[in-house]
Amino acid sequence: MALDNRKINQLLQSFRANPYRIFVVVTPHTGYLREFLVKEGDEVKGPSGKWLEKPGTPLFILEREKNPKTIRAKASGTISKVNRELEGRFVEAFEPVLEIKHTLTQKEIVAELLRKTLHIVTAPEKARYFLSPELAKKIEKEGEGRVVVKPGDELAIMSFMKRETPVLHEGPPMVVFRVFFSQGQMVDQGEPLFGLCLEEERPYVEKLIARVKEEWPA
Repeated sequence: MALDNRKINQLLQSFRANPYRIFVVVTPHTGYLREFLVKEGDEVKGPSGKWLEKPGTPLFILEREKNPKTIRAKASGTISKVNRELEGRFVEAFEPVLEIKHTLTQKEIVAELLRKTLHIVTAPEKARYFLSPELAKKIEKEGEGRVVVKPGDELAIMSFMKRETPVLHEGPPMVVFRVFFSQGQMVDQGEPLFGLCLEEERPYVEKLIARVKEEWPA
């Protein structure tokens, strides 16, 4: 996406008007939905703790083969919709049960905007990813948002089943503005690995992030 001041204002206005994300909670498997543990308007919390070891708020109980399982919130927010007609019924897997209206944090708004404005390099398949040694060295020396990659440069190494495959840059010379994964992280297919931009676009991306930090509390 070509960035300029007008586009920045449009993007910010879209988040001012709707700074939320709706999370649809579905059944992980078939079973009987025995009981709802929340109602519309309730505030719920997602997992917390340094390692997300503290589970989220209980939402409903799903029973399969006489084994009840408590389904918990994976995001914080307000319960905005509950499909009450499902209570006491047999449900299929991935049946929408309720919705959580989540207010986006500053960090989440920045991440959403970067996905909209940067050229995103996605994971070609589910695997562990590592920064290429050369790129890692350059980022450590120059900092994120300063390293330029050229066509054919190695961005990352994809490691799966003892097989290592390079992820190469395709396209014109671009700035590695954001790395979306940590070393050795397992990344699902299609999820972002890198956010790149043209050198002339970098000041606009930096301005966009600065505007978000001004307008939304951390």
